[in-house]
Amino acid sequence: MMPYKNQLHAKDFGENFAWGVAISAIQNEGAHLADGKGLSNWDVFARRTGKIKGGAKPSTTTDFYYRFKDDLILVKALGFNTFRFSIAWSRILPEGTGRVNKAGIAFYHRLIDECLLLGLTPYITLYHWDLPYELEKEGGWASHQMQKWFGRYVKLCTDEFGHKVKNWIILNEPMGFTSLGYMLGKHAPGKTNLNAFMLAIHNAALCTADGGRIVRAEVPKAHIGTCFSCSEVLPYTDSNEDILAAKRAD
Repeated sequence: MMPYKNQLHAKDFGENFAWGVAISAIQNEGAHLADGKGLSNWDVFARRTGKIKGGAKPSTTTDFYYRFKDDLILVKALGFNTFRFSIAWSRILPEGTGRVNKAGIAFYHRLIDECLLLGLTPYITLYHWDLPYELEKEGGWASHQMQKWFGRYVKLCTDEFGHKVKNWIILNEPMGFTSLGYMLGKHAPGKTNLNAFMLAIHNAALCTADGGRIVRAEVPKAHIGTCFSCSEVLPYTDSNEDILAAKRAD
């Protein structure tokens, strides 16, 4: 137990420190086909036996799509001042490009408006791992079309929400969804292909830069970033082969 004099308190971080709660669409919204939403890569991947512990699926989760007002009241009651959420790309663009789902757009407006009403600063994550399945079928993050697809999606989001939201996260953990999804096969889309991974991480870097440029151009005084997960890579032994492998992985 820390001596009282050494304990940290909220006031020690300053008045403008962001204390927040974060969710992602695929992990929390549920309602995976409600109100015109299209399938995502995770909706399809989760159907495979043994891929999700206990056989859980994105169809319900914590049911945030229907319970968001109650959940935000709890966030406020706990003393937080910030709420981070991701947009389900396939909820606003069911096929990934082209047709816009107005019901999906309306949901995120209601969510943002409720945050503002409660005094919670909204942070939008543009991509938190759920890609429209129609785009995944065309190669997903390994496709040479990814930069174009993503740019159009980001522009739609800034057009719709940029006048209400000033804090934007372009990608969530790009190294995670590219390596786990395209090389190790543990996450959607479940591929085990080194070349696909290399293409995916390259496209993720391009989309991070493009997404930032679009938000900066469309949203005055926006705060823009990307969430990274960083891990130290150590060689298994002191052999030259393992040292080289660790450097390559790093």
